[in-house]
This record gives sequence, C-alpha cells and structure tokens, in this order.
Amino acid sequence: MAEALFRVAHAGPQVSVQDGGRPGLMRYGVPASGAMDRAALTIANLSLSNPAQAPCIEVSRGGLTLEALSGKMTVAVAGGGFIVDLAGTRGGSWSVLTVSAGQTLTITSGPWGSWTYLAFAGTIDAPLWLGSHATHLQSGLGGGRIVTGQTLRIDNPQTRDTRPIPCPIWARPAHLLHAVPGPQQRFFTAETLQALTTSRYYLTDAYDRMGVRLKGPDLTPQNALAIPSQPIVRGSVQVAGDGVPTLLFSDHQTTGGYPKIATVLAHDTDRATQLRPRDAIRFRLVTAEDAILIARQQARAIQRYLDTLR
Repeated sequence: MAEALFRVAHAGPQVSVQDGGRPGLMRYGVPASGAMDRAALTIANLSLSNPAQAPCIEVSRGGLTLEALSGKMTVAVAGGGFIVDLAGTRGGSWSVLTVSAGQTLTITSGPWGSWTYLAFAGTIDAPLWLGSHATHLQSGLGGGRIVTGQTLRIDNPQTRDTRPIPCPIWARPAHLLHAVPGPQQRFFTAETLQALTTSRYYLTDAYDRMGVRLKGPDLTPQNALAIPSQPIVRGSVQVAGDGVPTLLFSDHQTTGGYPKIATVLAHDTDRATQLRPRDAIRFRLVTAEDAILIARQQARAIQRYLDTLR
C-alpha cells in the first residue's frame, strides 16, 4: 500500500486527531469529543472528497509544523484565520495544497480564530477507540495527541486540484449566541436571567476542549448546590456555586451537579469555539420553537455551501 510520511517538527498544545465525534455513548460516561468546530472539519474533508466526518488534525493556536519525509499528497486547511506556509510560500487557511517529499508545511495562528483543521487526501494511521478516531484530550484516548517528534503515516495518499476554499460568513466567530433557557433556569432569579441576556461576557484564559469560563456579572444560583447530578450536553452554560458561568465544548463531562442556566444552539456553539480569550459575547434567549426555526435556517445555509464543495 502506498503511504506518505510526515515528521512532526512542532506541535502546539491541544493539537490532536479529531473526527465527527463519538455519539451515543454518553449514557456510559464517554464524552462525544470530536471537532471543536464541526462545520470546519466537514468543509476540510469535503474539499478533498473525503467523507464529511473523516479524521483530521485539529490545530490550535499553538500551531503545527510537518516535514514531508516521503510521498506526495494533497491536503486541505479550513477553519479560523490561520497562516499556512508551504515550502516558503505563505497563504491563509481555507486552501487546498499539494505537499511533496522534502517540503515543510507550517500552520500558525493568524488574525482570527482558535482552531483549524488539516485534512488529508488519504487515511490517517491513528488509533480507533469505541468506533471513532476522536481524541478525548484529558485521557488521550482515541486518535491521540499530536506531539513534537512523532511520525505521521497517511495511507493511500492521493493528489487533487489545488485551489482556495471560499470562507462563508457563517464560519466566522459569533459574538451573539442564541440559546434556549435551562434546563435548570428555575434555580435562577428573574434578575439573574435578565443579567445573562443584557450583559456582556468575556472569554477567559481558562479555555480548553472541555469549555471556557466566562467573565461578567455573577449568575449565582439559588438553593442549587445539592441538586442531583444530571446529563450535560455540548453548549450548556453551566454555573458554579460562585456564580461564574462556563460554556461547555466538545470534551465536556457527561454529568454534573451544577445548574445549567441556558443551552447554546449547536451551530452557534461551533462559531463560539472560534472566539479567543478576552473576546466579548452576548446571549439571546429564544423559545424552543424559535430555536428549531433558527437551526433549520442555519442548516439550509450550510447545506447550500457544502453542495458547492461537492
């Protein structure tokens, strides 16, 4: 079988193999994990005619440098506003490139975004765990962290036409997040709920694949510190006893006892992952019926775009 080999000359923190995630196992305490920005992973894959949820390398702002040791293959980079350097030629993410043996591919943080996705026209040789290559970063289970010095093997490498990938407006970071109330909004006063929707919150440096703590007015819950542990979903706005909210992302825990004041819609959660510490956000609470309409509108816009990639 043909293969292409890369040496990882540099890998920043939180760089890992991710795919569409590991759904259906949270009942057993297994987080879904998967890409922080699921739409960007899909775009990178479809740009190469890969399956939409195929494994990619998720690159954080810490960056990634790969030295091509053998083979020739096409890659796609999508997500965020990162800088991509191939053999001394600089460009941006949102591009399809062909890498040959002897060349160096470097991805570094650019003007916006926190995550970008490197897809391969081939198959990443990475561990499969419970049916998915998605890496649960805290445990390392799944496809695995990408670390400096390791060798990556891509089986069945292929070449494609190189070209830019159009960056849709809905792939940019979202500063206004639509959310449905709850599921434990009953533990918050009307004044606290109003503070959530009328105040500006800021992302802090307490930010990883599990979630990000927010800085802003306290959202102190009432009589909620002894509630039973309950299921948690991606996009939950969980509030600790000190009133500090946390927006939960891909590697979130499966259960918890802190009340959730709101749940951010799925695509808005993807866009929120592309924000950076000290970026500001606001929450807009919508009804369940309105959330369905918004989600359908977003899905139609995404599908129209993806159809052009195919």
